[in-house]
Amino acid sequence: MCSGRVDLGHVLRAFSNGMDGVFVGGCRLNECNYLTHGNYDALNMVLLCRRIMEHIGLNPDRLRIEFMSSSDGPLFAETMRQFGSKVRTLGPLGVGEGLDDEVCNARLAEVRRLVPYIKLVKHEKLASRLEHPDDYDHLFTSDEIDRLFNEVISYYIDPEKCQACMICARRCPVDAIDGAKNQIHIIDQGKCLKCGICFEVCPAKFGAVMEIAGDPAPPPIPQEERTIVR
Repeated sequence: MCSGRVDLGHVLRAFSNGMDGVFVGGCRLNECNYLTHGNYDALNMVLLCRRIMEHIGLNPDRLRIEFMSSSDGPLFAETMRQFGSKVRTLGPLGVGEGLDDEVCNARLAEVRRLVPYIKLVKHEKLASRLEHPDDYDHLFTSDEIDRLFNEVISYYIDPEKCQACMICARRCPVDAIDGAKNQIHIIDQGKCLKCGICFEVCPAKFGAVMEIAGDPAPPPIPQEERTIVR
């Protein structure tokens, strides 16, 4: 399997399932067998994930990526020996960082929920091609990741403006909008990908969908108050 298929969600799920370290191995850079150069995608993903791990208080050394060919058996063995030794030194996930299981799992769960949003916001950098190793430490910065999480976008449908036109509900790619004819629509924040489609397609004459940055969306109105009387 191409290393480019290793998704940010896969790595975070491994940590959520109790793995103390994750290793990603790929073909040597610029030696892609399929001309897709997916190993650059894997590299960018790992660099982003390591910064995210720093942000939530996990040691980024628990995630490692290396590039080698199928003939590099001794190199692979030595790399895995070193990585295994490093992970043992770090100790169990969270414990080595001074986090209890509940806090560690909660932080990982929150990041996993935001994976689609993170990939959407950072898609240009995730698709970039780093030509020089010196660039690796600068693709994603700690300040950049702090801003990413502090300025998370949420979408909310203003019950005073919603006309139950159903346009946003029909266009939502994950059915995160609940609504029907003559019923004020609401967005399920747990399902929402934060893609912004609802914001874009809401008719300007209504302007019911609000984009909220940095603050959580208001709670949805009660079911009994959602009926629109024409």
